[in-house]
Formats: sequence, structure tokens, C-alpha cells
Amino acid sequence: MDTRLLLLFLGVDVLLILTPGPDWMYIVARALRQGREAGLYAVAGMATAYTAHTLLAAVGLAAAFAALPGALVALRYVGAAYLVFLAAGLLLSLRQRRGDRRQRLDRAVAEASPAKVLRQSLLTALLNPKGLLLYLALIPQFVSPEAALPLGAQTAVLGLLHVLCCSAGYVLVALAAARAGTALGRSPRARRGIGVVSAVLLLGVAGVTAGVH
Repeated sequence: MDTRLLLLFLGVDVLLILTPGPDWMYIVARALRQGREAGLYAVAGMATAYTAHTLLAAVGLAAAFAALPGALVALRYVGAAYLVFLAAGLLLSLRQRRGDRRQRLDRAVAEASPAKVLRQSLLTALLNPKGLLLYLALIPQFVSPEAALPLGAQTAVLGLLHVLCCSAGYVLVALAAARAGTALGRSPRARRGIGVVSAVLLLGVAGVTAGVH
């Protein structure tokens, strides 16, 4: 691959990753309320989804899907609805104060279970059309027909670089949010406030997802 194009892509990609957006909001919502482990599993789920986007783009399926009438519109509204569902569940859990301490602990453990966080993060990223749009709009600008690698292979390399850069940046976001959540969550009132903020962040992600064009 052209080294100049590769470095240029990395520069643009890092700038995009450092710009707070829906991914940041989702990871902060998870790590702030559920801690470092949940934040890291949220990052892992997103990285898995972006790897899937990379494979779709490399074999040309992403462009084929985007060409279907209404496909991206349907995808963004399904994704937004799923995020609203998650936010509603979080707000509902804040109202469920009944039950003994053991029951509350069981609910908290279930809510933050790695499998659940990973699954929800994976679905959230897969249903966000922004990921596909990045592969359709950005990456083609940095591939070259004259390069030794086929276009599909170049797309895969750039896509996987994006996954690695995202993972590194989002891990830092998750760790910072988890530390803030630990510092703020020492009182019941503060924990409840964190829950409300997390739900609002999820609703914000839903709004941004629904508005992607």
C-alpha cells in the first residue's frame, strides 16, 4: 500500500476517533454506571461489530446493502429504537427499589454481566449506520487501484487499522469514565444520578443514530 495514503488515513481516523460522538456516549454510559469491566466489554463489543463491518466492506456487501432502497433508513431507526429500549430499562431499574439487599445485588450483577454488556454493545454498533457509512465514504478515498494489494485487501487493512485505533482510544475513554463513576458513586443519591445520566446518554446516542443520513 501507498505509505503516504496510509499515514494520511491514520491521521484522519485518529481525528475522527478523538471527536466525541455516539460511541463515546455509549461507552461513557456503560463505564460510568457499571464500572471499568463493563466499559471494556462495551469496547470489545464495538470492536467486534466494526470488524464485521470491515469484512462486509472488503467483499463489497456493505455497498450492496447501502444500495437497497430504504436499507440504511430502516437500520438507523431499528438501532435508535433498541437504544431507547435500553435507556427505558435503565430508568425502570432505578425505580425498582423494592426487595432486600440480596435481590438488589443480584439485579446489579445481572445488569453488568460481561455477556450482556458485550451483546448489547455489539448490537448497538451493528445497528448504527454510521459504521457502514465510514467504510463507504471514507475508506475508498485512501485505496489505490495501482497498489500491489487488491482493493478488497486494502479495504480490509484500513478497516482493521480503524478497529485498532478505535479500541485503543475507547479503552482510555472507558477507564476515565469508570474512574469518575467510582469517585462519584459512593452515595445512593450519586449512584442514582449516574443512572439518570447514563440513560440520558443512551437516549442521546439514539437521537444521533436516528439522525444519521
